[in-house]
Amino acid sequence: MTGRLVAVNAGAVTEAAWAGDPSGRSGIDKRPVAGPVRIGFAGVAGDFIGERAHHGGPDQAVYAYAEEDAGWWAAELDRALRPGAFGENLTTYAVDVTGAVVGERWAVGSALLEVTKPRTPCTTFAGFWGVPDLIKRFTVRAAPGAYLRVVREGEVGAGDPVEVVDRPAHGVTVGEVFRATTLEPELLPRLLDVPELPERLRDKVRRRLDTAGR
Repeated sequence: MTGRLVAVNAGAVTEAAWAGDPSGRSGIDKRPVAGPVRIGFAGVAGDFIGERAHHGGPDQAVYAYAEEDAGWWAAELDRALRPGAFGENLTTYAVDVTGAVVGERWAVGSALLEVTKPRTPCTTFAGFWGVPDLIKRFTVRAAPGAYLRVVREGEVGAGDPVEVVDRPAHGVTVGEVFRATTLEPELLPRLLDVPELPERLRDKVRRRLDTAGR
């Protein structure tokens, strides 16, 4: 399956009352950048990441969101949503981001990326959009976008193909992980069969299942 990049986005420092970081700074306001952009193991070159307790790191180095899902939100909210409006680094087209299997690998430009987990909506996201009930609405919609780890550093740019070059056999998707950890906890046992899932999330799943089994 091959899609393409609509845009590569990086965030400058934004100071706002809604920023979740204690410093009052956020990098959620990402904008398209021109030309080939370096993606390293820590993420997109020039991208500011605030509130590092919850954002960034090897398992969340890059965030991708589908242009098609953004279009649904634009219609729902009756507003234009430019690339980067979801805080995403990669805006994709013709890539099934919600249906991406955890652990599948994308060849993008000269970089190789691996899908790790869905994005969890937060109060910073709701504040950035000015939509107080966004967390609830985003959760119900269940099109969360995907975080990726960087397997091979490289350069990417708008228009580059996004090619799925490997897909694990377990079949657990980004959308299924999101639903399991939000509104459909009956799906949680499936997540323990996903070795590519970040260990921090696997531990959370184990704790929830242990609690439910008591």
